[in-house]
Amino acid sequence: MPELRDLPAIETLMQSEAIAALVQDRGATIIKKRLREMQAQMRETRNVPQWATAAEGYAAALDTSATKNDYVPVFNLTGTVIHTNLGRALLSTELWRAIEPLMTRPMNLEYDLVEGTRGQRDTVVEERLCELMGCEAATIVNNNAAALMLVLNTFGLDAEVPVSRGELVEIGGSFRLPELMSRAGCRLLEVGTTNRTRLSDFANVVKRASMLLKIHPSNYHIEGFTEAVETLELAELATKHDIPSCVDLGSGSLVDLSTLGLPKEPTPQSVLAQGVDLVTFSGDKLLGAVQCGVIAGRQDLIETIRKNPMKRALRVDKVTLAILNATLKLYAQPEQLVEHLPLLRTLTLTPQQLQVRAEAVMANLPGRVQGTIITSEAQIGSGALPDQNIDSVAVSLTHDTLSAQKLAEALRYSAVPVIGRLKDERVLLDMHGADPIDELINVLTGLEL
Repeated sequence: MPELRDLPAIETLMQSEAIAALVQDRGATIIKKRLREMQAQMRETRNVPQWATAAEGYAAALDTSATKNDYVPVFNLTGTVIHTNLGRALLSTELWRAIEPLMTRPMNLEYDLVEGTRGQRDTVVEERLCELMGCEAATIVNNNAAALMLVLNTFGLDAEVPVSRGELVEIGGSFRLPELMSRAGCRLLEVGTTNRTRLSDFANVVKRASMLLKIHPSNYHIEGFTEAVETLELAELATKHDIPSCVDLGSGSLVDLSTLGLPKEPTPQSVLAQGVDLVTFSGDKLLGAVQCGVIAGRQDLIETIRKNPMKRALRVDKVTLAILNATLKLYAQPEQLVEHLPLLRTLTLTPQQLQVRAEAVMANLPGRVQGTIITSEAQIGSGALPDQNIDSVAVSLTHDTLSAQKLAEALRYSAVPVIGRLKDERVLLDMHGADPIDELINVLTGLEL
């Protein structure tokens, strides 16, 4: 067992060929600091691992920890297609290249080229959204929670907003609707019960309300003895009492997913068509674009929202607007949408295509890893269609000596991290995320397991 006196000097390590590539990639200051921290821990514990006597050992240890200190591409084989922790919707290479000039050169972000004066940064995407949705106006903020918060702060500040008890949701990261409403400066008025809310519950308090709000159950599902107020009914009640109505869709798709063989989800335009004044939804979920929140609906209400000082605090940058605009352009050609939008292309993979991927993975597993191709189910994810999955194919893995947890860890530490899911002491790799398949095969064949 090596002793403390066997530890090489930091400067010796820094000048070694093994460490040179890491210095080039991450900087000399950071690498030197990490080397000192590693040796300091060894001295404190008086435990020197065998690898700690050579530069190659430090290089391997630093390389293993690199994924913890940087953003890196991964393979999302979890079976959750729109995965919040893994970047949600993907962008196509073609789309990214198309907007590159806008990122590397000045652009007309807030400049009216016709008038030669300052413009409004939402104008371009607003026009596209209005064309696609048939709405009067739209504005963009940095995510859907911000969109809902801005609507509530604009029309419910220092006033009461009734919400069905069955719609008081908690979204990812333990953020709860009642808390968001409180931060928006409005007072929650709970109506109905957890499983049953009627129109009369809203009607009984509508004279106290500054607006009416409906939350689409995008991240939960209640079955059994249930009743909910229809969107059309709520819109009519709000119109009768001359107050705004808003539906928060959470994850909103601009196309009818059922036409693609996927579970049906209400579209923002179908909600507005029922008489609702405003609808809010995300840009990086079923829309398949970038993280942002869209508020669409009546022009006079959108203009009021734009005048709220919070709008500036929640506005998006040129990167977000450019990606959203490029994505919306794809929707203008619906017959080519599946081909060009990565999210829909992934969700509509056929069983045969998934099987081909699974067979390619099976043929390239490391020596001591055993695999079985199984039928499975995948989630669309990120709050979309929580009660409905889509058919999938997965490769179920075990190892001669490693537990499922250790095998999953080894996959996470591969050249490009492979993220699967654990089930019944096996690691499942869902084939919906196995793209590009050639790169995944190279990663798997390079594993020493």
